[in-house]
Amino acid sequence: MRYRTLGRTGIEVSVHCLGTMMFQDGFNSDHDDCVRIIHAALDQGINFVDTADMYGQGESEEIVGKALRGRRDDVVLATKVHFQMGEGRNRSGNSRRWILTAVEDSLRRLNTDWIDLYQVHLPDHTTDIEETLSVLSDLVRQGKIRAFGCSNFPAEEIVEAHHVSERRSLGRFRTAQPPYSILARGIEASLLPVCERYGMGVLVWSPLAFGFLTGKHRKGRPIDLAAGRAALRPAFFDPAIAENAAKLDAVEQLIELATSIGCTLPQLAVAFTVAHPAVTSAIIGPRTMGQLADLLKGAALTLDDATLDRIDEIVPPGVNRYNPSTSFPPRSLTDTALRRRPLAERAAG
Repeated sequence: MRYRTLGRTGIEVSVHCLGTMMFQDGFNSDHDDCVRIIHAALDQGINFVDTADMYGQGESEEIVGKALRGRRDDVVLATKVHFQMGEGRNRSGNSRRWILTAVEDSLRRLNTDWIDLYQVHLPDHTTDIEETLSVLSDLVRQGKIRAFGCSNFPAEEIVEAHHVSERRSLGRFRTAQPPYSILARGIEASLLPVCERYGMGVLVWSPLAFGFLTGKHRKGRPIDLAAGRAALRPAFFDPAIAENAAKLDAVEQLIELATSIGCTLPQLAVAFTVAHPAVTSAIIGPRTMGQLADLLKGAALTLDDATLDRIDEIVPPGVNRYNPSTSFPPRSLTDTALRRRPLAERAAG
């Protein structure tokens, strides 16, 4: 396993980061099995583990805490804050009030005194970014977190956050965690260049494009829309939808390419993401030991220029074959009041 420096933090992390979203009820709820998977990843050289408080309402963090007993000092541990935790008001978002509560809850579940990388899971437009940066800076000074970053922030909000950090002499986002895969290359246009400009580490999620790059879903084969991930988001998998048909067309070409260079499609997909100079690590999120083993077999895979050129032909740079952020679209699109002037003001004359 190779290691890279996480932005300008000075922290060295493995190029594969173990994501733990699958370690919860509804995916893999066998805590002992999940611990074995984490230990196997660590034994193979992975030293970077990513989780979030909202994965199973804390269950994933608890599993990670169990797995890291006796091994905590050797692991760079990342978690996130933002989503609703439990019932009641003021138990979500990016406010000082909630972050101070959420970080203590995460520390307790993770059974640790500090978090290496604390990430804001989503933007919160009800909270001033200065307040969020201020409380995160305080947590660094208190030693409860070593660095902080953002997840699923668009490029323009990262730029704004850095501007506020400089203007107010606050700590700044050291990392970003966006979705990135062969089928979703949109971040190559602006977000990745912005991260490079600010010296940010980048850990990308969903390199397998929500399962489309596992090879499980193929053109011309029926897809059970009532089972697995397809049951949760049938519109994302229904081959009758043109966007999904385009993904399946690309998958067929990518499988042919992977076969020609002697690897599996998932191995090709992960290797592609870490070949970009702005990407520090790719988050792999196995549910089973077998899935982990297959992905780790591809850790040494080097994609030459000819292979990357062929991928560019299949899915051009900067192009999304699907929108990877449909689970959390920006408020500027979902709130009609932000897209429509009052009725009396809409006419030009």
